[in-house]
Amino acid sequence: MADTTTAEAPSESGGAAAPAPAVELFKIELRIKRFDPERDTKPHWESYQVEMEGTDRVLDALHEVKYHHDGTLSLRRSCAHGVCGSDAMVINGANALACTMLIKDAGKIVTVEPIRGLPVIKDLVVDMEPFFAQYRSVMPFLINESDPGYTERYQSSEDRERFDDTTKCILCAACTTSCPVYWGNSSYVGPAAIVNAHRFIFDSRDEGAADRLDILNEKSGVWRCRTAFNCSEACPREIKVTQAIEEVKRAILYDRV
Repeated sequence: MADTTTAEAPSESGGAAAPAPAVELFKIELRIKRFDPERDTKPHWESYQVEMEGTDRVLDALHEVKYHHDGTLSLRRSCAHGVCGSDAMVINGANALACTMLIKDAGKIVTVEPIRGLPVIKDLVVDMEPFFAQYRSVMPFLINESDPGYTERYQSSEDRERFDDTTKCILCAACTTSCPVYWGNSSYVGPAAIVNAHRFIFDSRDEGAADRLDILNEKSGVWRCRTAFNCSEACPREIKVTQAIEEVKRAILYDRV
């Protein structure tokens, strides 16, 4: 049976406070994939019954478990508002940020796993270094040897529009770790690295596009992509990841930047 709580809301007229609408609480079952390298030989599932509101987030439910049920649960999160991307997880079988998915959308039985394709350190925490190594390999920074003097490097709105979408990446790894090619071949540079290369390849102020395209034209580069669209579906910022990969492919083929 659902439980409810009530609170008093302030009256606009300054009179007696009217009761605020009841907030419905309900129990959910949180199934978490656990792995402790000091105790376990392989991952296993553990279930927890927690009481939440529909507008709570999956991250809130994980906090409820950690703070009131099992303090040994390990997870990674920082801003908790969909900006830093550190709490990317597999929720109900799909990559998502725990801080942006609401309980009312996740359902009353919620499964949570670490993102796939990266080594698990403990519970929901994975080793992100292989992901960031691929990211660094595409030189994700502005390259320009010319001296701008005492002025800014100007750019038109049209030039900015060419890479505006890929500037939204928060490096959560949701796209790369949803890619079946990456699961089977960790040498593949992955969607996130290509997205961040795209951001500078098509920047009119940058002079390093040819070098990045040479890197992405290698065996582990863009040609590994099989256009499965998992990456675009997994991106919490709704970046058109597959489109960005295709634009990089065309730039390599037709020398168009």
